[in-house]
Amino acid sequence: METLTVGNLTLNWLNGGVTNMDGGAMFGVVPKPLWERKYPVNDKNQIELRTDPIFLQLEGKNILIEAGIGKGKLNEKQKRNYGVNEESSIEEDLKKLGLTTEDIDIVCMTHMHFDHACGLTKWENGKLVPSFPKAVIYTSSVEWNEMRNPNIRSRNTYWEENWEAIQGQVETFEKEIVVIPGLKMIHTGGHSEGHSIIVIEDGEGNQLVHMADLMPTHAHQNVLWVLAYDDYPMTSIQAKQEWIPETMQKESWFIFYHDAVYRAIKWNQDGKVMDAVKRMTP
Repeated sequence: METLTVGNLTLNWLNGGVTNMDGGAMFGVVPKPLWERKYPVNDKNQIELRTDPIFLQLEGKNILIEAGIGKGKLNEKQKRNYGVNEESSIEEDLKKLGLTTEDIDIVCMTHMHFDHACGLTKWENGKLVPSFPKAVIYTSSVEWNEMRNPNIRSRNTYWEENWEAIQGQVETFEKEIVVIPGLKMIHTGGHSEGHSIIVIEDGEGNQLVHMADLMPTHAHQNVLWVLAYDDYPMTSIQAKQEWIPETMQKESWFIFYHDAVYRAIKWNQDGKVMDAVKRMTP
């Protein structure tokens, strides 16, 4: 379990499982000879993408960012198609921190695609129940509406089994919300119409930014490198233009949910690595 301490904040990455997705789709129109220099790819043209929630404590609250791929939620065909060879062990990792899923107070969902939201529910006695029964789950109102009413494209990633059991726990917002002091969610659109990013501040001048799927890995630092999965790629580019240079200039941390190489990274304004937390591979 990797940890990052910044000022009075400590972040822990929990094991939420993994997908292995097509590298071409993950880098859109970027030619493979360019992106394969920056991120490892296998002989099936797949890249490893973690689905590891970030745990932190702030203002006396136990908080998760994203929810992982879940356990026992995918059938064999889905596992094959999405390259899932490891499922979540979030309960076990929380136990190492002296906690249970019932101790989670807040879950921040940047968006509700299956690889982020499967972990919100679990099977228990033959029915789906909330994985974090006492948590308030935050996502944008646009995202929540589309999840429950997907279109012909998005129905492949917005699944009823990931929202029906938790609908009484969800709190939505429009443009942005201060979830608690020091934790803000900002609606950006781009990857999905309801996609949001998360900004964390510790009150001592330290800042961490979770760009979510606008910059799923460190290799997506280039503002033009966006996903073929993005519903609104120009909106993704605009959001990256706004947030990436500003965060780099402040020498703040970027934190990742999907990156299989880095958990967090700090670049200077020239794009050079100042500090980083590497993922520990088994």
